[in-house]
Amino acid sequence: MSILSGKHILLGITGGIAAYKSAFLVRLLKKAGAQVKVVMTPESEQFITPLTLSTLSENPVVSSFTDEEKNWNNHVDLGLWADIMLIAPVTANTLSKMASGTANNLLITTYLSAKCPVYFAPAMDLDMYKHPSSKASIDKLIGFGNKFIKPGSGELASGLVGEGRMAEPEDIISFIEKDILSQLPLAGKEITITAGPTYEAIDPVRFIGNHSSGKMGFELAKRALDLGSKVNLITGPTHLHLKHSNLTRIDVVSAQEMYDATLSKFDLSSIVIASAAVSDYRPKHQLDQKMKKSKEALHIELEPTTDILKHLGSIKKNQILVGFALETNDEERNATSKLKRKNLDFIVLNSLNDKGAGFKTDTNKIKIITNSETIRFKTKPKSEVAKDIFDHILKLILR
Repeated sequence: MSILSGKHILLGITGGIAAYKSAFLVRLLKKAGAQVKVVMTPESEQFITPLTLSTLSENPVVSSFTDEEKNWNNHVDLGLWADIMLIAPVTANTLSKMASGTANNLLITTYLSAKCPVYFAPAMDLDMYKHPSSKASIDKLIGFGNKFIKPGSGELASGLVGEGRMAEPEDIISFIEKDILSQLPLAGKEITITAGPTYEAIDPVRFIGNHSSGKMGFELAKRALDLGSKVNLITGPTHLHLKHSNLTRIDVVSAQEMYDATLSKFDLSSIVIASAAVSDYRPKHQLDQKMKKSKEALHIELEPTTDILKHLGSIKKNQILVGFALETNDEERNATSKLKRKNLDFIVLNSLNDKGAGFKTDTNKIKIITNSETIRFKTKPKSEVAKDIFDHILKLILR
């Protein structure tokens, strides 16, 4: 999953030979999970057809103020729809119009109406790019707050070799992703999150486990990624999937494997959230062969697993350490005791007595308990619960 997933991206295309690359841009944006609309200058239609771009973007393409039936193409609505506006390629002509505000086509009026970040990728011949007027226009646009995607060097349409060719589509996407990530509140931080159950083997077939689905941990990982962090997701057995360029997923089965994986990432992490439902006990002796059923009562000797959270609390330095408590009785008292015993910054309490909370649900009802306060929340989708938890983490970071 890309940081562009779900974003509304308005792609502006102008009349230069590099317009053919816009088809690849649309494909890459769609592959990243973005919704894409295209606005063209009339001149750009000589280089690439609206039909190609509408097919790839799965949206109508506009290039004039009215369509064939004389319906108005509203540039204000287009500008407000966009989370990001990308103009690529930008010719010398359009560059000058953007800088001066010469609003004589739909693309420029849409640009002037946009409230979102605007990225522009010039494409022109070597001498045109080096001309003082082009440099002045670029500097002016940067001064307006627009994001300049520098052209590359290579063979140009004129036959010259040098600077001026539009950046490659992959590099444009990478530039935008990195720029967005750099502005997010957790950019540069590494977060480790544990999720799901652990299974403690009795024999090669049977195990001791619990009903955790991992949904809460995965929603926490999604939120952390949305906030710009690098995430280590250490998960027990689950059917859930999550992909992102900043995500490292480590699959484990037992409590010991989760302990080893979490400890290996602990020193590198600024924040650790232990949302996994780790088994408290495991069979003292694991059988190599499948146990046969008999008429006799079965007794399995259990031993405690390593307390991952308590150990992390004993060795933490500057990390923010967050635990979870799932309780069925004396909830706040038990959670507060766990908070203090394990040296946590705060603990997230959920109770099986609350409807819509606990295992396998898409919702949760939590309390955030610190050493000084208890914050209560209503039942919400786990995605919203993850936001509440990270809102509290951000308060700790910024205080």
